[in-house]
Amino acid sequence: MTLAIIGVGLLAGVLGAILGLGGGVVVVPALEFVMPLFGHHLTITQAIAASQIGVLAVGLSGAAAYLQQGLVRARTGYMLAPFTIVGGAIGSFLGLVLPAKTVATVFALLLLYSAYNLLRGLKRVEVERPPSRLVPPAMTLAGITSGLLGIGGGTVQVPVMNLLGGMPIRQAIATSTFIMGLTAVGNALVYQAGGQLDVRLAAGVAFGVLVGARLGAGLQSKIPAAQLKLFFSLLLLFTAGQLLWKYWGHA
Repeated sequence: MTLAIIGVGLLAGVLGAILGLGGGVVVVPALEFVMPLFGHHLTITQAIAASQIGVLAVGLSGAAAYLQQGLVRARTGYMLAPFTIVGGAIGSFLGLVLPAKTVATVFALLLLYSAYNLLRGLKRVEVERPPSRLVPPAMTLAGITSGLLGIGGGTVQVPVMNLLGGMPIRQAIATSTFIMGLTAVGNALVYQAGGQLDVRLAAGVAFGVLVGARLGAGLQSKIPAAQLKLFFSLLLLFTAGQLLWKYWGHA
């Protein structure tokens, strides 16, 4: 079981760093499907709590690599981080009080919407554009989804910075990775206070994520921007389908 948990973290770290995610789109559904195979029941809230530590690990490991590559817009990241941190605290509290089915459904709908936005902008030329005034409130929403769903906010942050902020996809991914680590600290503290954080489970996920994120950050520069967007979108669609089937397929 420990090896399986580390493997989940490793996959999440690679994909998280490549796509600017916290890895939660992999960690949350994967833990929910993998853990029962070993006779260990896990609620979606516990999976989300463990994912917050994975998000922190991606932020630390992936952001360090992207800073070395000069892809992180640090000033933009520091300006937007307060919005995601406040949103993250709100979302984490909601994650403790909302029913699991509601959280899973919101998660799936968010993934579908983010995939739609990225596919719609698939052919958009990667040229710098002036940012929209909607960026700050959209980043607050990203923080809420981060806390509520344990996904690092990258599924919202990357499309927001790319489509609304006018930032090229590679820099949007790098800056999202930079911001998510700051947001995850507060989120993890809320879940710890709520008694939902399994430290041993989170440690296994984080170990795999730390290794995977370093590998993913190195691979990202070798993948064309259009392929990044397409792969990101397909991953979101697959994960959304898994969650909807689990919680609604047998209703």
